[in-house]
Amino acid sequence: MSEPSINSYRDLRVWQEAMALAEACYRLTRSFPRDELFGLTSQIRRATGSIPANIAEGHGRDNTGNFVQHLRIAQGSLKELETHLLLSERVGILAKSEMQFALDQCEKLGKMLRALIRSLQEKTTK
Repeated sequence: MSEPSINSYRDLRVWQEAMALAEACYRLTRSFPRDELFGLTSQIRRATGSIPANIAEGHGRDNTGNFVQHLRIAQGSLKELETHLLLSERVGILAKSEMQFALDQCEKLGKMLRALIRSLQEKTTK
């Protein structure tokens, strides 16, 4: 069975998962206190939106090296997101179960990003 063709960044499973995570985080932050609108709400939304945006931007670049660099930036945004989610739970804004669900999605996405980076790097060294 052959791999499905990739015609756009929207065809990438990693981008699709990143979008699902971003959507979930937007929904989570709807219940945050209004006084956090420019604090954790904004930080979480910015970090989570940056992940699929960097995947898309990197895919649109001319070479594999640029794509890998943007995937690494996406990884950094993912770690930033994880930190904001942990902090939200620590200060009592986010329930532990909601935080854990989001962190589980982050872990899954992180594994996908690392696998894609490794795959791209292996192709460039052959």
